[in-house]
Amino acid sequence: MQNFLNQLVYFGFLQSLFLLISFLLSARVRKRINGYIAFLIFVLLIGLSGRVLYLSDIFGKDFRLIAFSEFATLLFGSTVYLFTRSSLLNKKFTYSELRHYIPALIYSLSVVFYFMVPDDAVIGTRVQSGELRRAIVLFMGVALSFNITYWALSCHAFLKFKKELNQELSYVVKTQFFQNFLIAIGICLLCWVTVWLISIFGNPMIERSSREAIWLSIAFIILFIAYYGIRSPELFRLAPMVESRKYTQSKLSHKELEGLKTKLETLMLEKKPYLNRKLLKADLAEMLGVSNPEIARLLNENIGMNFFEFVNYYRIREFVELAKSDKAKTLTFFGLAQEAGFNSKSTFNKSFKKLMGSTPKEYFANGATGNS
Repeated sequence: MQNFLNQLVYFGFLQSLFLLISFLLSARVRKRINGYIAFLIFVLLIGLSGRVLYLSDIFGKDFRLIAFSEFATLLFGSTVYLFTRSSLLNKKFTYSELRHYIPALIYSLSVVFYFMVPDDAVIGTRVQSGELRRAIVLFMGVALSFNITYWALSCHAFLKFKKELNQELSYVVKTQFFQNFLIAIGICLLCWVTVWLISIFGNPMIERSSREAIWLSIAFIILFIAYYGIRSPELFRLAPMVESRKYTQSKLSHKELEGLKTKLETLMLEKKPYLNRKLLKADLAEMLGVSNPEIARLLNENIGMNFFEFVNYYRIREFVELAKSDKAKTLTFFGLAQEAGFNSKSTFNKSFKKLMGSTPKEYFANGATGNS
């Protein structure tokens, strides 16, 4: 088992080195890839380099080489968070974000002065007294707390992003790949917590082997993300967010809002903007001649729907009309849904069932024209 883990260390190290060199030498790759992915690879390279040096025996079996890998521990969580936020909000790096790395700097200096600077005699004394083991447990707990916090912040940013999309977009953005990335990181952190508890209450040998396996699993998740970041960077460009502002910037009276509601309903029926599969709330606001906060207030206060629900309501109405027309003789239900403005079969089915209380097949089961 240990030999297998060692081979994975070498493989992960070489892969991260190859990806980092590709990023540094290729202007095309640098242009396509999120910079935080490159930094994640660099963090991974630091983490694996100490283990590679230790296993290669170039400088002897000095445990300080493994301690060198700890420099990457606190860089990991903050970089995942910054990468998440950058992907969701399309934010570029600013120097103010370096503050997220201050704890990592303090942690790394602590590792240097406690584990690497003392001579062998001092380390030996700490081992005999059990102090070194207690220190490792403490450092591991600090690293876990830090990384879990940043992972939680990443999840919060992602969930908030998905919720706000419904206020701005009339279509579904594919977020499954990014969601799976955060879930995988969460599973690794959960296993890491388990290993930490084993280190306190269980067998230290089990803990040592398990910790290395978890670190490698995180390494390969990052490599996987880096690979797709280079190959398919569009997976991480989820959607440009329209900057939201408070309703207080909308100064329309209730009477004016009622008039605007009538104007919006007329616009939806006559010009059918919902047929645009990529319709944005900003587009609809421009057609009405109002601001984004004003149409947001109208939808939420006077109509009782978010933008996503409102547009898809009209698309469902359009679909029902199309299903009763001659087009239904040549198109499937989803084909008709696309004609009505939907770009996703699952979104169409969910929206239809939510509004009509049944699936399209069930709804048209009693004699309506349409092909499945």
